[in-house]
Amino acid sequence: MSFPHLRLRQPTSELIDLPWEKPLEAWPVASLPFRELDVGPSRHVVRFLAIGSGTLALKELPLEVGRSEFDVLRRLETRELPAVRAVGIAEAEERDSAILVTEYLAHSLQYRRLLTRLPAGPYRDRVMDGMASLLVDLHRAGVYWGDCSLANTLFQRDGDKIQAYLVDAETSEIHPSLSDGQRDLDLEILVENVAYGLADLAMSQLRDTDLDLDEAIVAAKGVRTRYLALWDELMSTHELMASDRQAIRARIRRLNDLGFWVEEIELEPSQAGQRVKMKVAVTNRTYHSRRLQRLTGLVALEGQARLLLNDMHEYTTWLETAEGRPMSEAAGAQRWLERVLEPTIVELTPLIGPDRDPLQAYCDVLEEKWILSERARHDVGLRTAIDSYLQLGAPAPEAGSPDAPPDVHPKPPRRTRARPLAGGATARRTRATRSIPRTDPLP
Repeated sequence: MSFPHLRLRQPTSELIDLPWEKPLEAWPVASLPFRELDVGPSRHVVRFLAIGSGTLALKELPLEVGRSEFDVLRRLETRELPAVRAVGIAEAEERDSAILVTEYLAHSLQYRRLLTRLPAGPYRDRVMDGMASLLVDLHRAGVYWGDCSLANTLFQRDGDKIQAYLVDAETSEIHPSLSDGQRDLDLEILVENVAYGLADLAMSQLRDTDLDLDEAIVAAKGVRTRYLALWDELMSTHELMASDRQAIRARIRRLNDLGFWVEEIELEPSQAGQRVKMKVAVTNRTYHSRRLQRLTGLVALEGQARLLLNDMHEYTTWLETAEGRPMSEAAGAQRWLERVLEPTIVELTPLIGPDRDPLQAYCDVLEEKWILSERARHDVGLRTAIDSYLQLGAPAPEAGSPDAPPDVHPKPPRRTRARPLAGGATARRTRATRSIPRTDPLP
């Protein structure tokens, strides 16, 4: 049995020493750190290895299919699209097969675990939003998925949203751009597969669910509506009155609220000269995460960053009121980071378990605070929210999940060197952080 053509993007000794010359099914279970994870139905042999502090997914498939998927995943990574990262491939021409190696997405969940551990209604809607957004992201980049489904997707909780990631690119193709027919076909596949996945979940014995077959079909059709609305917002040319600069600014704000950074706007005057056609060029969904990183050095997901920025701005406004003086956004960001976020993370980290994202746990506390405040009809404060969240057991669908890497302790949020933003931000007054211990003067 000859050694295969091996390509590794992180050539550690742990990876180099694996028995690449053997079929994946023949790898010795006793001597390798395999992990048992639920992968759902699969046409191929799929196994998971604990390597270092993370987990790798290995899949054996036909040689040409494996080569194609490896290439597609590399190109998706280059374009910063939401997909798993390809780590390597072992090409065994003598048996016409390849073993594809990808990173297992940290803090991620499959749709069955996600929807069986969370309230069906609102979280199902968030999953549908995530699927629609993922397909829009891929189509904007000229990627035809070809097998869009819940089973071929991993999900991360991202603040009060759910982010979807492509994990299976066997049928994917990358073009300079997609035709309307290609997009329509991909969307049809997505709607059909989502309906099947939800219906299968509803009929399973995993949970008592209020979702029946008809509701699964309705929910799946909702993906189409979400996709078309987002595609229109991003890709359509809008006609506006030339004098209506507020409408232009409003469209940019809408795109920013969706998480998109506007790189360029183009205003083309109509023949009459009284109206203009507005085209926009946007990047991927990194608007809030970029701003948060520039202000604080924190690296967060887009939805997390949006919630954290709101919390930071509210705290800055409270400080301005408490101290009776204006404060720059950069100064407020540093005070919030040092006096609010970091002390709370220190308190939460030992209690949330080894497989949890501390920033997401803080976002969960903010959601608990919102729920309690709505119920009380006044702001209950962050201290009350933390206590309530911990009394509930710090709930999260990934808590206690067997998908978590073993013996890995939660790491504090990653920070880079912060570069302050110019300008200030206006936010409504809040008492959200009044009960967090700090040295700032209190009113």
